[in-house]
Amino acid sequence: MNIKSNTLLLGMAAAILLASCSKDDRKPDNPGNFIIAVTPAATTGVADYLLTASSLDTGAISTAGQGTEQDGTYRYYVTHNDKFFSLLYGQGNPGAVTTYNIVDGKLNKLSNFQTETVQAFAPVNDDLLLMKISRNITNPFASWYRINTNTLQIESEGKVSTSAPSGNGELAHFSWIKQVGNKVFAPYFSIKACCGASFETAYPDSAWIAVYSYPDMQLEKVIKDNRTSFIGRYFVDGLGVVENGDVYAFSASVAVTDGKISSTKPSAVVKIPAGTTEFDQSYFFNVEQNSGGYNITDWLYVGRNKFIVLVTSKEEKGQYSAGKRLGIINVIDKSFKLVTGMPTVDEINSLTNMGNYSAGDGRHGYVGVNLKSGVGYIYKIDSDNASATQGLRVDGGTITAIHHLD
Repeated sequence: MNIKSNTLLLGMAAAILLASCSKDDRKPDNPGNFIIAVTPAATTGVADYLLTASSLDTGAISTAGQGTEQDGTYRYYVTHNDKFFSLLYGQGNPGAVTTYNIVDGKLNKLSNFQTETVQAFAPVNDDLLLMKISRNITNPFASWYRINTNTLQIESEGKVSTSAPSGNGELAHFSWIKQVGNKVFAPYFSIKACCGASFETAYPDSAWIAVYSYPDMQLEKVIKDNRTSFIGRYFVDGLGVVENGDVYAFSASVAVTDGKISSTKPSAVVKIPAGTTEFDQSYFFNVEQNSGGYNITDWLYVGRNKFIVLVTSKEEKGQYSAGKRLGIINVIDKSFKLVTGMPTVDEINSLTNMGNYSAGDGRHGYVGVNLKSGVGYIYKIDSDNASATQGLRVDGGTITAIHHLD
């Protein structure tokens, strides 16, 4: 159904007017077109900060007296149509969506409004598509919201059945969504959504992708593969579209049954050829076998068929564990290399996941490294030689995302 929200439009217009009237003309301490999201090192009253920088390779930034404070933590970010969207994960409550552009190296607020808390979001055409996904078997639906990134208003909204794709008595919980051609691909994991076993499943050894038309979000088909487990992870994009239009999908192989990892299939990469909606049965990249036991937990496409991957060892493998090691995979020659030049695993508190950056030059990407010492750095990863170089220093918090706006 199409819903034009005049109230929302008026509210955002007021927010834009207020922002322009109260605009601070002071230059930021670190003007630039890179945006680094940081959660301050505090135990109470935490709110994320957005810092800007002109380079990720050198220099230092800090949350001390710098940055644009957000309304609360558990923020997630996406850039699209020369705008930066900051989404508050409201943990069941409505969450704010704040929109910025960059003017003279400084964040400029364009709008601020509320939507339902969502568990998946992605750019589609000129829109930002958001999805709130049920994890309760008595409510087998996911709500979607289509935000026009030109007008900054909700153009339409609706619901899709999450029992229809699975068809097995469990619910389809979308790990993420992605535009592929003129369709929306929604890889999902099957969940019981009931009785103390919300995210457990009786079907740990299959991968599925629901294919939807756009913009009306009608389910067209479900494609399935039994050579690996579900695609992506909770709140992790497991799909990557390369230059020729082929789609690659990774599985961490971390489905859970009766409180334990139950996937018997390996962490792997599978392929959907360009222009098709079927898995290519002639292609299978067994990552665990080729890497000596590592499994992918997240990835960043850098171009030329290469991904920077976060990995865990067999012993570290877990439903929500992202890992503290990086690797490079080439999906054409099915190669894997561990990245050298990183701090030791014992020194690392966490790596940034679902928020790292590449310009897509076919070689380099940037990953946030948060050390146990309390200092963070952005490391430049060279995918050609699988090496890391320490770059921008970040003080005063945990790096959660790295983005860039023109």
